[in-house]
Amino acid sequence: MGTRFRHVSPASTAVVLLTLAATLTSTGSAQAAATRIRSGSSSDVSRASWQGPAFTMNGDGKIVPASMSAAIDAIRGGVGSLDVVVLAGSAPTSGSTTPECDAAMSLPGVNSCTTWTLTAAADGNNSQVNSDIRNAEFVYFAGGDQCRYAAWKGSALEASVESVAAKGGGSGGGSAGHHINSPVVYDACKGSVTSAEALANPYDSHITFTTGMFDWANYSGVINDSHFTTRDRMGRTMAFVARAIKDGRTSGGKAWGVGVEEGSSLLLDKNGTATLYGKEAFVVLGDHQPEQASSGKPMTFSDYKIWRLGPGQTYDFKNRPTCGYYHRSVTNGVTDPDLYTGTPQSTCSPSGGTSTLAESEANDTRATADDATALTYPATLTGSMQSTSDRDYFRVAFAAGERVTILCAIPDGAYDADLYLLDSNGSTLARSVNDGAGTDESLTFTRTATGSSTYYVELDAYQGSGSSPYTCTLTKG
Repeated sequence: MGTRFRHVSPASTAVVLLTLAATLTSTGSAQAAATRIRSGSSSDVSRASWQGPAFTMNGDGKIVPASMSAAIDAIRGGVGSLDVVVLAGSAPTSGSTTPECDAAMSLPGVNSCTTWTLTAAADGNNSQVNSDIRNAEFVYFAGGDQCRYAAWKGSALEASVESVAAKGGGSGGGSAGHHINSPVVYDACKGSVTSAEALANPYDSHITFTTGMFDWANYSGVINDSHFTTRDRMGRTMAFVARAIKDGRTSGGKAWGVGVEEGSSLLLDKNGTATLYGKEAFVVLGDHQPEQASSGKPMTFSDYKIWRLGPGQTYDFKNRPTCGYYHRSVTNGVTDPDLYTGTPQSTCSPSGGTSTLAESEANDTRATADDATALTYPATLTGSMQSTSDRDYFRVAFAAGERVTILCAIPDGAYDADLYLLDSNGSTLARSVNDGAGTDESLTFTRTATGSSTYYVELDAYQGSGSSPYTCTLTKG
C-alpha cells in the first residue's frame, strides 16, 4: 500500500478557562460556580444538517476512541467537523483537568471540545452551559456520580441535550455517564449496591431509580449498568430488571438490562443497531413478572434471556431479537452458575443466506480475494494475520448511495493490523491505521460515485502476527 502515514491530531488552537456565577431567572437564587474549559477552535461549527443521532454507552468513564470516532463520523456523515461538550459532576482528582476532551481532540472530525464541571442541580439552568450544549453536536457525560446528573431532570440542560440528539447529533458517557443515558436510571442517590445485596433484597434502600429523563429512540425499556464483569454486576442488573417490571417503570411487562464491561463501548446508531467495541457487553431481558420480588425477601426470577456481545457483534434494539440468548435464573437470592457465559438456546439464522465469511488463504491479492458479496448484513468477516507480511482481501458490493461502516476487532495484544477500503481498481477510498497491538480499526464510507459496485476490504499486518482471529463487522445504513 506504499508508505504508511499515521494520523496526527492538530494541537488545540484555543484553551479557555472560565468560572461563571449565574442567576436563575426562575427563582432568582444564585447558582453554584461552574467551571468551563474549551479546547480547539474558539468558534462553533455552523451547518444546516447532521446525519445522526448516535450514542456511545461505555463501561467506564474513559472515551473509547474507536466507538467515539465511529459516532463522530456517523453524525458528520464523514465530512467536516463537529463540536463536543463534556459534562462532569466533579473535577478529576489527578492528571489532566479535561481527560475526556483530551481524548476527543485527538480524533479526526472534532472542531472543539468544551468541558463543564457542574456541582449543583441549579447548574442545569446556567445559560452559558445550555448555549454550549445546544451549539454542540455531541454531549458526553463523564464518570463520577449519576445522582448529580439525575438532579438535572426537568432542567434546561435536559432539554438542551435532547435538542442535540434531535438535530442529528448524539450523546453518550461512561460509568455514571453510561447510567444516565438509559430511560430507567439506577441513580445511586442513596449509595451503591452489590449484586449479593440486591438479590437478597431487591427493595434494598440503596436501590433507587430516576425515570423520564433521557429516552433515546429505539432504546426504550432499558436500564444501563457499568464496570459490569470486573465488578460482578450481573446479579444486581437482574434485580434492577425485576424491579422495573414489578414497579411498572417499563411497558409491556418487559425490561432490558444493558451491562458494559470496562474498556468497552456500545455504539447505538440511528437505526437502533448497537455495535460492541472492546471486550464484552451483555443484554439481560426479563419478560415476565418476578416470582418473588418484595421488600426484605430474597428474589426469585426464572429464565432471564441473556445475550453476550463480543468484539464487533451487534444487537438490534429497534427489532429486538428472539433468538441467540442463553437462560439464567435466580432462586431465593441465589443465581445459577456461569452468569457470564452460556450456550444459546437458539441460533439466529438471517433470512436469505449467511452473514459470516472466514478467510481462505491465499487471499493476499484482489485477484484471490474471498467473495463476500452474497453476505446478508450485518455481515462478519474473520481471519488472522498469519505472518508479518500477510494481507487479507474480501470482495464486497455496495449500491449507489449506500453507507457502510466497518469495524475490525483485533485480538488483545496479538498484532497491529490496519484496515483499508479499496475501489475496484485498488485505489484507497478510506483507511484506519490506529497504533498498537490489539487496537481496533474502523471506517465509514458512502458510495456516491457511478461505475463499478465492487469494492475490497483489506487487512494488513503492520506489526506482529499470530493465529488469533480478528472479526470485522460490516453494517449498512
